Amino acid sequence: MSSITRSALLMPPSGLLLGPTGWTALMAAVISVVVLAPVLNLMVPADSAFHLSDYMLSLIGKIMCYAICALAMDLIWGYTGILSLGHGLFFALGGYGMGMYLMRQIGRDGSYGADIPDFMVFLDWKEVPWHWAWSESFIGQMLLVVLVPGLLAFVFGFFAFRSRIKGVYFSIITQAMTFAAMLLFFRNETGFGGNNGFTDFKRILDIPIAQPSTRMVLFVVTGLTLIGFYLMARWLVNTKFGRVLQAIRDAESRVMFCGYNPLAYKLTIWTLSAVMCAIAGALYVPQVGIINPSEMSPAASIEMAIWAAVGGRATLIGPIIGAFFVNGAKSWFTMAFPEFWLYFLGLLFVLVTLFLPDGIVGGVKKLFNKKAEVKA
Repeated sequence: MSSITRSALLMPPSGLLLGPTGWTALMAAVISVVVLAPVLNLMVPADSAFHLSDYMLSLIGKIMCYAICALAMDLIWGYTGILSLGHGLFFALGGYGMGMYLMRQIGRDGSYGADIPDFMVFLDWKEVPWHWAWSESFIGQMLLVVLVPGLLAFVFGFFAFRSRIKGVYFSIITQAMTFAAMLLFFRNETGFGGNNGFTDFKRILDIPIAQPSTRMVLFVVTGLTLIGFYLMARWLVNTKFGRVLQAIRDAESRVMFCGYNPLAYKLTIWTLSAVMCAIAGALYVPQVGIINPSEMSPAASIEMAIWAAVGGRATLIGPIIGAFFVNGAKSWFTMAFPEFWLYFLGLLFVLVTLFLPDGIVGGVKKLFNKKAEVKA
């Protein structure tokens, strides 16, 4: 076994990892958001400077869903070296899975007062199609949220990784897959609402979805899911499995010569990351109130890579920070200077690539290291 590969497999995970204090600070920050947000929104008077508006609550909840996707991207790109430009597909599939259930929860409260969704009535359908068979069951749809994207990712990954497709070629075919799916979902006959998608949700588990307590529960569940996935990812990258992933990233051919099968490792982490994005999509839809094929656009998947790059790859915390930073800036820019948002995003990515190749977390760590050297 070569010394390089041996080091990758036996030494702690590489990358810009924070020490115990950094991890504790992150968990404290996320937990504080999950705990304080309900208090500031429900208990603090609306005229108070400390009141958290429903808009801000929804925005933070949405960004936490994006942070889960960024974390999934870090596992496959930062730690395994697989750049996917198609994870928006898995996010959207999870969202559609939840959206199908929410559409059936509307019941006869739709515009046409029918037992089937309004868009099906408009298209003169008499009953729901076969792939809506479980749509009235919350548990059934949640199983599909995990199984459908997971199975698609497994099958796609198996053939791609077995054929040893990697690098830019893999990125291109993942984007092509996502684009093809977007075009398919735009078609009315597929039974997914066409270009309008799903919206106008009324209830979830027979509870009004617009009710403040319902939105708060969704917010807290999203926060706890983010924390849970973060802890799982941190544990995973510190195991032998995680060290093999990093060895594959740094020298895949040497890993093969050492007797490891990269296919099994890459396929496992690829499928896991797809399921994480799907769960994020399922949490996103009831909080935002809409899902349509635009979530599968190539730009949506590219933005996920930007979140990871801006925050700092192979750090776990970096992509989470990147998701909050980029989407927070996007929210402000699209309100204050909507015509300049795309220019800002492009400039941000260029500046990070040139001056912060390790992202925000890497830049902060280097700054602290320099201060420590000066003091020493």
